[in-house]
Amino acid sequence: MAGGESRIDDDAQTHLDGLDPEGRALFDRLHALVVAAHPGVAVVLRYAMPTYVVGDRQLHVGVWKHGLSLYGWSPERSGGFCDRYPALCGAKGTLRIPHADAARIPDEHLTDLVRAVLAP
Repeated sequence: MAGGESRIDDDAQTHLDGLDPEGRALFDRLHALVVAAHPGVAVVLRYAMPTYVVGDRQLHVGVWKHGLSLYGWSPERSGGFCDRYPALCGAKGTLRIPHADAARIPDEHLTDLVRAVLAP
């Protein structure tokens, strides 16, 4: 989806409405950054997780008690995020961002990540 307004499908919205406040706040922070970087992004529910879709790129976001887990990215397409935060980047394409760590990560680092992951 190029340009235009972002949209969240009904299934993803229902899932998001059921999140605990701490998890929802962290998701909302990431969501605002994704929408700013990719204004036409679609959010759908895949694998029981909100998933950002831009063209053929996808970023799955698991909202768990520990924080967020991101799936569907690769270290070489992390926009330098894995160089800055190697302890958060797993070898099998899982990036875990605990609540405590998220508070210390500047928005621009997360923006670099989502731009790189969802770039065509």
